[in-house]
Amino acid sequence: MGQKRHKPEEIVAKLRQVDVLVSQARSVAEAVRCIGVTQFTCYRWRKAYGGLKTGKVKRLKALVKENERLRKAMSDLTPEKLILRDAASGNF
Repeated sequence: MGQKRHKPEEIVAKLRQVDVLVSQARSVAEAVRCIGVTQFTCYRWRKAYGGLKTGKVKRLKALVKENERLRKAMSDLTPEKLILRDAASGNF
């Protein structure tokens, strides 16, 4: 069986569904089973996406993508900066 990758929007919807089922006097284990994931997965999702709404999830995803882009740009520039600094000081 392959693993299914859930989108952040789907995760938030499933967490809300678990909250609704728990408020209807079902146990957490039953509620998690109804959405088709394990309890560990549900707790991990709640830790990451606990109080977020769909709009905030999209913003979080955009920030993560921008952060990755900036880290890549920074890692590309660091060796060039070191080479230029050594060349400018005459240590080549």
